[in-house]
Parts: sequence; structure tokens; C-alpha cells
Amino acid sequence: MIPALLAQIGLPLLIKAVGAGLDHIDNPIAKTAADTLKQVEDAVTKGDVTPTQILEANRHTERMAEIELARDTKTLTSINRTIRAEVASEDAFVRRWRPSFGYAVALTWIMTMGAIAYAIILTPLQAPAIIAALVNTSPIWGIALGVLGVSVVKRSADKKLSVTADSDRNMQK
Repeated sequence: MIPALLAQIGLPLLIKAVGAGLDHIDNPIAKTAADTLKQVEDAVTKGDVTPTQILEANRHTERMAEIELARDTKTLTSINRTIRAEVASEDAFVRRWRPSFGYAVALTWIMTMGAIAYAIILTPLQAPAIIAALVNTSPIWGIALGVLGVSVVKRSADKKLSVTADSDRNMQK
């Protein structure tokens, strides 16, 4: 997406915008980059960087955008193929892995929170240690809930596509 935006904006405008943005960051590396981009901008303005060189840089950026778009298209095609195979599968678990995973995460979450609440109620002096230990489970919950979130969003999109396709079929009749 960034190369596509870059191709549309053009190199001189991008140099100016990024340089101005970096100049407002209070960091020596950002200041150095802003100064360097200012020098490039001055070189473009003076004509040290020719219009042909700028066109070539823009052409390169457009090509990068095409490559990124092709890669994204290939990735989305693969994902779509996987989901279609999942839906068409005769194996109930393969078709139902998203809800199964959701129920498993929900059940595990309820059990974990119940156990923590129970432990804190029974041993209130240990509450700080229990809560501190709970923090160590953040990475695994982050991953599980992230996968669940992607699954829910994707399933919602699948349902919208299904409803749209059904309404299109009904309108054609």
C-alpha cells in the first residue's frame, strides 16, 4: 500500500512531506534524516537531480507497488482457497474449527478468571502475587484472542458475502 501511495504522490512531494515530519521529531537520528532530505529537496529544486532521474525513481516506485499488489493478491487468493476448502469439507471439525476454537477460548477464559477470583477470595493476602502471575499469561491470551478476533471478523465478512450473493440471486429471479 505504501509503494502505491508513493507512486501517486511522487518523489519530490514525498521528500518534502517526510522531511517536514521528521523535523518535528525530537530525536537526533530523525533530525539528521530531515536535514538529509532537505539537501535532497534542494538538489531537486536546483536541478542537480534531473527530471529524468525523478521519473525513473517514480517508475521504480510504481513497479514496487505492482510487485506488492501481486504478492497481496497471491496471498489473498491462497487464503480464499483455504477458506473455501474449509467450508466445502465433509469433515465437521474442519468446517466448524472457528466456532470450536471460540468456545474453547471462552471456556478457558471463564475457567481461568473463575479460578483467579476464587484464589483471591480464599487467600486475599496472596492477591498481589496472583495478579502479578496473571500478567505472565498476557502473551498467550493475546495470541488466542487475536486468532479468535481474526476468525470472528473473517466469519462476519463471509456471512455478509453470503447474504449479498443470496440477495443478488433473488433479484435475478
